[in-house]
Amino acid sequence: MEKHTITATWDEIPEDADDLALVRGGYRTYLCFCGKRLPDRASAELHALETQQCTACLGSTTEDVVPGYSQTCTACAGTGRRKVQVTWNLAYAEAERMITPDVVRTIIAPMREPFRLSQVADAVRDALGLPVGRLPVGPRVREILRRLEAAGELILVSAPDEMLRGPSVVLYRDPYWQHASD
Repeated sequence: MEKHTITATWDEIPEDADDLALVRGGYRTYLCFCGKRLPDRASAELHALETQQCTACLGSTTEDVVPGYSQTCTACAGTGRRKVQVTWNLAYAEAERMITPDVVRTIIAPMREPFRLSQVADAVRDALGLPVGRLPVGPRVREILRRLEAAGELILVSAPDEMLRGPSVVLYRDPYWQHASD
């Protein structure tokens, strides 16, 4: 059986590089262990899909976010396999149906002090009676909290845990929010 893990090598990144393009797979050259050269992220994802590799980490089990910072792939739980990624996607779709913005608003409404992502995720899990590991509660709650922040309902009050590329690409591990009206 031929191995199809795809590796990415960083190209020269200009100072004025588009940070969104950088984080989404730009400024890299892709090569599969089978010898196939892949000119861009889209062709690397297509080859990963065809060979049953995770399309997020391309079968490598880790995601290279920016030069010098990588993390275990969250899309496939670090397995590198497409089947696990699809299972996670299905679980996330179920979480989207169960964990709505109104559910999160109800949970955070009585909170007057700044609240952590993990605190809200645990409260949502308890309110819905979900066992740990049943659904990706944390990622879904994070998405909703970020949407409420963008809508002006919440204010992010945490400093970033890491600055990966200056102030434009930062990492928050368990951020705090508070109500905008507080």
